[in-house]
Amino acid sequence: MSKPAKVEMFYLAAIVLVIAVCVVPLTAEMSTSGFSYHKHRVLKMDQALLRVNNELDTELVVSWVSERCYQCLYQPLGVVLAKPSPGQPSSEDFIVGTQHGLTLQLNSTPINLELCTVPFHFGEQGNYSLWVKNLNDSSVVNCSIVTDADPVNSYIPILVAFLIFAGLALVFAIGRTILGLDVVKGILFRIGGTMETERLINSELGSPGRTVAPVTDNILPPSPSPSKRLRSLDTFRGISLVIMVFVNYGGGRYWFFRHESWNGLTVADLVFPWFVFIMGTSIALSVNSMLRAGATRSSLLRKVVWRSLQLFIIGVFIINPNYCQGPLSWDNLRIPGVLQRLAWSYLVVACLDLLVARAHLDIITTDAWWSPCLDILLYWPAWLCVLLLETIWLCLTFLLPVADCPNGYLGPGGIGDMGLYANCTGGAAGFIDRWLLGENHIYQTPSSRVIYATGMPYDPEGVLGSINSVFMAFLGLQAGKIILHYRDLHTSIVSRFLIWGLILGAISAVLTKCSTDQGFIPVNKNLWSLSYVTTLACFAFVLLVLVYYTVDVKKWWSGAPFYYPGMNSILVYVGHEVFEEYFPFRWHMANSQSHAEHLTQNLVATSCWVFISYVLYRKKIFWKI
Repeated sequence: MSKPAKVEMFYLAAIVLVIAVCVVPLTAEMSTSGFSYHKHRVLKMDQALLRVNNELDTELVVSWVSERCYQCLYQPLGVVLAKPSPGQPSSEDFIVGTQHGLTLQLNSTPINLELCTVPFHFGEQGNYSLWVKNLNDSSVVNCSIVTDADPVNSYIPILVAFLIFAGLALVFAIGRTILGLDVVKGILFRIGGTMETERLINSELGSPGRTVAPVTDNILPPSPSPSKRLRSLDTFRGISLVIMVFVNYGGGRYWFFRHESWNGLTVADLVFPWFVFIMGTSIALSVNSMLRAGATRSSLLRKVVWRSLQLFIIGVFIINPNYCQGPLSWDNLRIPGVLQRLAWSYLVVACLDLLVARAHLDIITTDAWWSPCLDILLYWPAWLCVLLLETIWLCLTFLLPVADCPNGYLGPGGIGDMGLYANCTGGAAGFIDRWLLGENHIYQTPSSRVIYATGMPYDPEGVLGSINSVFMAFLGLQAGKIILHYRDLHTSIVSRFLIWGLILGAISAVLTKCSTDQGFIPVNKNLWSLSYVTTLACFAFVLLVLVYYTVDVKKWWSGAPFYYPGMNSILVYVGHEVFEEYFPFRWHMANSQSHAEHLTQNLVATSCWVFISYVLYRKKIFWKI
């Protein structure tokens, strides 16, 4: 291995070590605070202790509902007896959640009369008292919450981790600048006196704008003729993949690094659509490259079908890990999954592109009145097919009759919608999966169980949502067409990306009415709703503009370290799933109820995969399917 490669490998290994050394000590501090009151009740992550003190002459029924639960039934928390004697309240302790704000409801028994409701956002491992009493000896009931012990600040580990990564980035930037100074170059040459020093200065960390030789793409093989590879696309893919690995490993057990229970967005909901989007962009560039190299459409179609089949089979294996213990059992084999969704989206979009793609774009006139829209009009048959698929999705979603459910139902069921449609989770999407695949072959513990207490199996990678994942990949394909038609015209590419982002953002605003739950079609990852696709595609175009401008236009950034996993995305994704439970990606925790230790473990595991991808990059090892 060359000296520059060893230096870069040392830097990346140092990142993993620094994270482990600097963040882990926070665990002990976080785990020993917040227990000065009611020490007989041990609190876990995202929990607080609430003592309800009843000074009334009647029993109290305490119920709660999360502020993130739309039109939900109150859930029982417990009963507090009436005061035993004047001046002596009756008390009961309850454990409450702290991830989201709660609304507490207190009713009297036996007539179930609502006395008061109290909205409050409890802090993690805090201790609180809720006092219920008559106001000034009148019949008016007063409910007030008092903080007995301050909660811990569970977000400190995130701040520390951010400062560590920001500090490392700053050190690398300063080092790169120093190495680029003529005085430093002269000193290094005098000390080293070999070309090895020159390679050190011009390594990846020293010159982010350096052009690398084209390597194998994850979708199609490269063209035999050398061509310039856009680092921004691999960087974008790497950003999506790194965040995906981090949230799949747990995201420090913070709620915003987990999937939203139903409507709305969290960080975890962003990355999969972005990965689908950039896959579509890669399809456009790869197909064009192969056609220019002389490959036939029929041969490319065979490769597309074969690769899609491989992706699907690999996906089935990694989401059903009991293959290590013997043959897979068909009785509870889950069929849909992330790689299966990627395989389907890739198959459809690549086939559409093969039908309409043009090998020689340089002979297309740009003088016609319609030339500003040529990247759309030239491929109108593909657009027509995608719009037809979207029409099918709308008709099935809003017109398909589902037993005991209203037509067009988009809710989670469970305790949502006041419990009227408890078994209607996902509406038509859930019905189609249960009818076509069977309840035992779809996801059994959907994220809707967390807040909406649903009891029905539901698969977020189900059949109906696959139509919209095709639309997402096709929008990524459109980004690739823009790059092809306006190559080297950076202003035109950036402006068209921004226009697409604006159009898709406006569509999302109309569909959602700029709200989480009140729109015609809410943003929903579980359903892969139309507004979810338009919203995430809007974000993708804007993010791609930023990455493209900084990496490929201005060359301010090399794309490292995201560039490396982006070049080996399938290997990193499959590897992080298969080896999730093995060291160094997982270890026995000293305190499993600490966000700090979970965050440390998940960051170290993610950094390890970045480091592995870098080593594979230096070794020129790329997993192709």
